[in-house]
Amino acid sequence: MKYCLLLLCFCFSSKIFAQQTQLVKKVLSTKNLIALWDFREAAGNERVSLKGNYALAETNGQIERNSEGPLSGYSAQFGQGPYLSLSNQKTKALNIHGQNQGVTVVAWVKWTGEQTGFVGGMWNEYQDGGKRQYGLFVSLPHYNGKNQVCGHISLTGKPTPPFPYSKDYSASEQVVPANVWTCVAFNYDGQFIRSYVNGKFIAREKELINNTKGFEGYPNGLIESKNPYYFPDGMGNNGSDFTVGAVLLKRGMGNFFKGQIGGLAVFNRCLTEKELTSIVE
Repeated sequence: MKYCLLLLCFCFSSKIFAQQTQLVKKVLSTKNLIALWDFREAAGNERVSLKGNYALAETNGQIERNSEGPLSGYSAQFGQGPYLSLSNQKTKALNIHGQNQGVTVVAWVKWTGEQTGFVGGMWNEYQDGGKRQYGLFVSLPHYNGKNQVCGHISLTGKPTPPFPYSKDYSASEQVVPANVWTCVAFNYDGQFIRSYVNGKFIAREKELINNTKGFEGYPNGLIESKNPYYFPDGMGNNGSDFTVGAVLLKRGMGNFFKGQIGGLAVFNRCLTEKELTSIVE
């Protein structure tokens, strides 16, 4: 009986490992992949990408390794404080920018459900007036993105006039469930930003955007669609570091992601919905 149970556990573990390996192969074989992290490293080590050899350094403390994850069987445990970073000088091909330049960011996360979590990208909201470029968030409530996947793009790196913050992000129709492994992603084709949950895009109707009433030119507020989000300006080359799990705000590092990140991939083109769905399946 004991032998049978051990054999059953071994077979189950082998099946999970095979699924994880297949997922990594799918991502690595997708064209225009710049970097893929599977967060297999233990706390105290740099997290090195499987493609591109990008080494993310632990910053402001160690990040613990959790023994579950959809890519490697492990994940990085984020909370309040420590995050991962790569200086702007080392970003190389991750420094994606330009007019009509596409980008896609995909991550596998197990989010605790707490507000405003930055997953990854080149995003700095404060230094030199802002060095925003591209970034994947879970939950940006200020402009109709509460508990949703949000893909942020910026040309200037600064807030969106006449508003105090940048509002230029897509927000998924679907809510990101708490404490469940979920694939979150956004893509940008130089014209529209789209947010996806588990590889699925759902369009949103035009709606009144919160916190836009009373600003110059918008006495009754702004009405627009959040998914897809129209942004034809392109991405600026604004000098941000690449960070995972937090971004620099006026008060210091903030927008801490709370939960586990088990995988993060960056592409320098706009993946199709079919491709994103294929990666998830």
